[in-house]
Amino acid sequence: MQKAVRKYLKALEANDADKAAALFTADGWVQSPFLGRLPVRAYISKVAGASKASQLTVHDVLVSAEGNMRAVAYYLYDWQLKDGSKVAFECADVFNFDPESGHIASVVLVYDTHLVRDAVEHKYP
Repeated sequence: MQKAVRKYLKALEANDADKAAALFTADGWVQSPFLGRLPVRAYISKVAGASKASQLTVHDVLVSAEGNMRAVAYYLYDWQLKDGSKVAFECADVFNFDPESGHIASVVLVYDTHLVRDAVEHKYP
C-alpha cells in the first residue's frame, strides 16, 4: 500500500493522469474539498489544468493498524497555479484499497481549505 500511495503522489505531482489511473480500480475516484468526487483521471486532469508546477514533500505514509486496506499520506503540497499564484498546505489524504485487486479504490483529500480558498477556489478550468 505504501508503494502505491507514493506512486500516486508522484503521478499527481507530475500531472500524469494515466500513471495515476493505472494504480486505481476501474471505478476509482478522488474526493476533493474543491472539486467534489471525480473519477481519478478527471481529477488529475482538472488539477493539471489549474497547475503551473507542484512539489509534494511526503512526511509519512501510514498504514491502518486496525487491519483495514487503508493508508494515509501526510505531505506538504507546494503548488503554483497557472496565473503564477502560489499556495502551500499540509494534507492527510485517506487511501482506501480494494481488498481483491490491491488497487486504490478511492482517495479522500483532507486539508484546511480556509488557508487556500481565496487563491484556489475559482482557478480550475
